[in-house]
Amino acid sequence: MDLQLRNVGHSYGPVEVLRDISLEIPQGQILCLIGPSGCGKSTLLRFLGGLEKPSSGEVLQIGSPPAGTLNPLTYVFQHFALLPWRSVEGNVRLVLEHHALSRREQDEIITDVLARTRLSDFRNALPKQLSGGMRQRVAIARALAVRPAVMLMDEPLSALDSQTRELLMDDLVSLWTRKPFTAVYVTHNLNEAVRLGHRVVVLSRRPGQIRQIVEIDIPLSERRAGHPVLEARQAELWDLMRDEALAADLELIDG
Repeated sequence: MDLQLRNVGHSYGPVEVLRDISLEIPQGQILCLIGPSGCGKSTLLRFLGGLEKPSSGEVLQIGSPPAGTLNPLTYVFQHFALLPWRSVEGNVRLVLEHHALSRREQDEIITDVLARTRLSDFRNALPKQLSGGMRQRVAIARALAVRPAVMLMDEPLSALDSQTRELLMDDLVSLWTRKPFTAVYVTHNLNEAVRLGHRVVVLSRRPGQIRQIVEIDIPLSERRAGHPVLEARQAELWDLMRDEALAADLELIDG
């Protein structure tokens, strides 16, 4: 299943947030959205997920979800949103309980996603017993459990320290390499964008428009911190963003 945005624009009252966004997200790719604060990245993600409708334009789902998909679209947020009284296994099971699955089918899915996210030894642990990185792994496992056609990821690593972010980026690359998935990934972090994105969409400051789409043509499995091509791409992205990021920051301060 592919996603498309066609001439999407949006305003909140007199404030124009997005203008004329057209974009394709093909199956099996990770697309990263970056841009200055307030440029509409998270708003676009809500449109893609059907949580809001744009003022103008269309959001389309092209084709059918892959076989076995329980939820075509699922979110991974910055905040883990785990139920503190449920174990790791219980938090993952939560998203399966309203589907027509037997207990055995649920158990098989849970065992699979916990293994893929390296959580098998922690299935009975409560969230309070886990580090921040482990909690985010649970959130990712929960998203994978519904076998989504597209994962919508809104700054999922921004609340974590730098070392944990590096580990989680490695985990996401490993997950994608073993079984490619489609994702739209919103981030302020340029390192995350070049490490994880097949394409990086650079939005302008408000009203957000597409300034450029940067292709990252290195296989995900070969991307490592300090890779000279990735560092060059990161510098290219910052050159595109620097002046507008400063202007957006001053707008927020003045506001």
